[in-house]
Amino acid sequence: MKSAAPETSREGERPTDFIFMSFGSGSSGNSAYLGTFKSGILIDAGVDIDHVFDDLQRNGVSPQSVKGVILTHDHQDHVRYVYAYVRKYKHLRVFCTPKLLLGLLRRHSISSRLKEFHDPIYKEIPFKLAGMTITAFDTSHDGTDNMGFNIVIGERNFVVATDMGVITSRAEFYMQQAHYLMVESNYDSEMLRCGTYPEYLKNRVRGERGHLDNAVTAQFVASHYHEGLRYVFLCHLSNDNNRPEIACYAMTRALQDQGLTVGDGSNAPDQRGRDVQVYALPRFTTSQMFVL
Repeated sequence: MKSAAPETSREGERPTDFIFMSFGSGSSGNSAYLGTFKSGILIDAGVDIDHVFDDLQRNGVSPQSVKGVILTHDHQDHVRYVYAYVRKYKHLRVFCTPKLLLGLLRRHSISSRLKEFHDPIYKEIPFKLAGMTITAFDTSHDGTDNMGFNIVIGERNFVVATDMGVITSRAEFYMQQAHYLMVESNYDSEMLRCGTYPEYLKNRVRGERGHLDNAVTAQFVASHYHEGLRYVFLCHLSNDNNRPEIACYAMTRALQDQGLTVGDGSNAPDQRGRDVQVYALPRFTTSQMFVL
């Protein structure tokens, strides 16, 4: 599906601009691009290769501009197409911890040749990629060696914090520094309680190594708000136990209770100039391109 047009044209691009777009967010597949038109990274590889790279090219980003893929954990909806990415675009490197790579190869039918494209990283040790400084940090989930990322571009922090049952101390440390926060808002507690999931699965979702409730995410972000926070991208919404409007309402209400004005991320004239923007990443389709 063709994504929305960028908020500004490439002719108007400034050296300090960077762009963000998501190609899918949820249990069906996760992948996003962060960088510039000339150089950037993919965050996770759970979305079909044609969907990702066709939409990148429609928005002026060539496959050669993508310098690597960083992986948050080894669940299928985050890694399903990683070998397809590097097999077709052989310049790509895969950045994850050795433990995560081992878990990925053990748990999935992915070629062991993926190891040839692997660059090992380690939590809390920054590395540079595509002009960005990236630090992986520990998160609480039931994958192998789960992590979020603090991505520094110039003087701005883009923080990825998805698939978390609780917010660990290290996740908290980085999240509260974010200028742009991509954070899980997975389920509405009442929808989960009354839904069709079997009890064991409900308990997994609610557990410390499961996922984050809308209310927990909203309360955390609102209580840690600072003037530098510009965007909150809600990610990994459940298809069965959440709705974008419910997740956005919870976040918006919590921020408004702090006396803040909240925009909807649309860049419409009446939404500009708000203290912070809140936007739920689409589950199955490509988001608009955000020029940040």
